[in-house]
Amino acid sequence: MEPAAAVAATMLLLLVALFAAPTAVAGGEKIPTLVFILAGQSNMGGRGGATVGGRWDGYVPPQCAPSPRTLRLSPALQWEEAREPLHAGIDVGNVLGVGPGMPFAHAVLRSARVPKGSVVGLVPCAQGGTPIANWSRGTDLYDRMVTRARAAVAETGGRGRLAAMLWFQGETDTIRREDALAYAGRMEAMVRDVRRDLAMPNLLVIQVGIATGQGKFVDLVRKAQRAVRVPNLRYVDAKGLPIANDYTHLTTQAQVRLGAMLADAYLATLH
Repeated sequence: MEPAAAVAATMLLLLVALFAAPTAVAGGEKIPTLVFILAGQSNMGGRGGATVGGRWDGYVPPQCAPSPRTLRLSPALQWEEAREPLHAGIDVGNVLGVGPGMPFAHAVLRSARVPKGSVVGLVPCAQGGTPIANWSRGTDLYDRMVTRARAAVAETGGRGRLAAMLWFQGETDTIRREDALAYAGRMEAMVRDVRRDLAMPNLLVIQVGIATGQGKFVDLVRKAQRAVRVPNLRYVDAKGLPIANDYTHLTTQAQVRLGAMLADAYLATLH
């Protein structure tokens, strides 16, 4: 493989990231065997502990601690040891805190249902404040997500597989009634497109039902989320989890609980 320094054009850099042989991770030998896309808006990006004073409080619960068996795909499309805030460099322009990704990975790896020695690779893709229309095929966010998912699998060197997409989004779609009513159809189309573009027609998708919203049509969006009809989709409900003082974002402990709920939904699909 040509050294990255010798590649001048951005597109050539991307091709190297997608198709080159995998490199060592964080000075070690770990390569993900189970890869998960994390997509949606701010509650997936993580605002736990980051809703007061314009900064993150820095608290990392034990369920979110770094581990050599939990990696993340960096903005440069390379595997590195994951740590909070998981979406650093991805969910740009926002104050980031704890999200559900790290507790999800820890809960999956604790389970006897996954093979011994498994390594989880998380692919952060979320961007705060985005309606689902901004995730339709051909948009910047959609293209970034698909590019990162392809790169993530390529960087495992054939040792890993894409296991699921975790999706937590919809708060912005509560602002306009027409967006709330269109939500189910847009979600179904997005799932179909992702599966086609990743050549995984049965890719597991785990959708989180919103608990809050930026507008008055929360119940309409929640109803639409429950009405999504695509195969191999699981639903996890965030309603009832603790909400921060901004009335929009999940607290740190709520994110820890949500991560465990997402892990339970994933593990329930394993036989």
